Amino acid sequence: MNTTPSQQAGARRRRRRHSDEFKADLVAACMQPGISIAAVAMANGVNANLLRRWVTEAEMKPSVGDDRGEAAVAATRPTAAPSFVPVSLPVPVTPAPQPDIRIELQRGATAVTVTWPASAASECAAWMRELLR
Repeated sequence: MNTTPSQQAGARRRRRRHSDEFKADLVAACMQPGISIAAVAMANGVNANLLRRWVTEAEMKPSVGDDRGEAAVAATRPTAAPSFVPVSLPVPVTPAPQPDIRIELQRGATAVTVTWPASAASECAAWMRELLR
């Protein structure tokens, strides 16, 4: 079943061939800051994956004798190593230690308040387990 209305049954699509100049122009356009590869591809009727491959190939192997390709690749290379920028971090504020654990128990009209040192929190937990058995 042929779902493309412009093609006749039996007609084959031909693979398009793009000139090196066309490829270099698109790669150079993609190297501009803030330009999306997908936007350049759509504007020129090229698949974005194909254009991404052209950009990758241009970055890996610049074309010899073509100033546009070399300029596009040079634009992606860092010109100098970024220098170290010291950043002062705020001094961490330690929370004020809570000296005691306070437990309030109420059963009917009877209320009991237990104060336990925070340094012995594991003993307090053991005492609570025994109390609640």
